Amino acid sequence: MAANDTIADMLTRIRNANMARHQTTQIPATKMTRSIAKVLQNEGFIGEFQESEEGIKRNLVVSLKYKGNRQPLITALKRISKPGLRVYSNRKELPRVLGGIGIAIISTSSGIMTDREARRQGLGGEVLCYIW
Repeated sequence: MAANDTIADMLTRIRNANMARHQTTQIPATKMTRSIAKVLQNEGFIGEFQESEEGIKRNLVVSLKYKGNRQPLITALKRISKPGLRVYSNRKELPRVLGGIGIAIISTSSGIMTDREARRQGLGGEVLCYIW
């Protein structure tokens, strides 16, 4: 499937796999999806992820995390900046997701990072998505 919005595609695949209680899900590998997966892994929302190759296609195989009674660790994923309407935020106005419980993933000049990390480094950028 050729998707114009690879980030929305990634979030939807993770959301669907979580609702179906799958152990892993496959996401088309791009620099952006790799960076977002790295941030999600560092924040503890997902387990390990590795790259798999099927001929010309490259996929990220992401293992999902669940709480004790098979409840997904990720409650919701929300795309903020879309191809039709980009959303930017300067360092003073970086969003706080649920008062700091969730994270906002920001695309900055120093790479993809969480709102907390961007605030600490004094950077603004494009607000890609919220996860909690």
